[in-house]
Amino acid sequence: MPKSTWQAGVKAGATAVVAGSSAGTLSWVAYSYLMSQATAARGVIGRNVAKPPEADGVYAPGSAAVGRWRRGTPFDLHLMIFGDSTAAGVGCLTAEEVPGVQIARRLADETGKRVRLSTKAIGGATSRGLSGQVDAMFVAGPPPDAAVILVGANDVTAKNSIRASARRLGEAVARLREHDCAVVVGTCPDLGVVTAIPQPLRTVVRTWGLRLARAQAVAVTAAGGHPVALADLLAREFLAAPDRMFSADHFHPSAAGYELAAMQIVPVLATALGMWHGGPLPDLPEVSEAAEARKFSTRTLASLNRFLWRRAARRRATGRLDDLLGIEEASASRARKAAQ
Repeated sequence: MPKSTWQAGVKAGATAVVAGSSAGTLSWVAYSYLMSQATAARGVIGRNVAKPPEADGVYAPGSAAVGRWRRGTPFDLHLMIFGDSTAAGVGCLTAEEVPGVQIARRLADETGKRVRLSTKAIGGATSRGLSGQVDAMFVAGPPPDAAVILVGANDVTAKNSIRASARRLGEAVARLREHDCAVVVGTCPDLGVVTAIPQPLRTVVRTWGLRLARAQAVAVTAAGGHPVALADLLAREFLAAPDRMFSADHFHPSAAGYELAAMQIVPVLATALGMWHGGPLPDLPEVSEAAEARKFSTRTLASLNRFLWRRAARRRATGRLDDLLGIEEASASRARKAAQ
């Protein structure tokens, strides 16, 4: 995402955090601290300007090859990918790693259909850009049979309104649903797993992202789409193995991270198409318990609880020692009296 977008988003987020304080000096200190953290995080994350590998084509069940699509090339299902850099596959080194490819291959194997993959996603896009992506789809040809949308992280860093961002996403879903397109949306990821963002700034963007994800889920459902709560479904694995789940920029997923997302999306997508044969789907969670444990406030409270527990344990130990010394002193006193 562009540096200016990141800085603008953090500036707005920091302002929101400190605006409620009546102590002007304290507010400015908090604001300056969060801004310094944003600068440091941006330096670690950098800006990934690499173009994702070209991945569009036709994917057949059980085949490792990809067929180049030309007008007249046969296929059974047309899958289109909308959204931001995660939808486009930024962080991937080969076409096989791109999330659209991983979804298309799994969908082809599950349904036994030849899946044509088309990508409209653009790196850096927010929910504002979805309308243009859908417009481009209509210009290029008829609507697809299925669509996957991944968007939200840039709305957080750009500090876009949660309500407006969710509404714009819902409008894009509704436009696709009007043409009988099955739509699955991976809602805003949990930015609390991005350890390159220091605390307490990470808690600020995480809280904003989870609020957006909940609003997205409501808007998508109302528009007839199917939300997938990536924040909770992926957080535990990303926290457990960040070196494997993140790409070199420490912000976008790696091939393994995208694969994990595809594994959550495909069953919902196949179900929306009426082609899922893997059994009933579980209810998907919305809030990441794993990343919740990493919140600054949560860790502070846990540290306080450990301190209080250790102090209470020392008091209990001291009390038992005093009791023991008292028993020994009483025994010695009785022994002295008996000797006399």
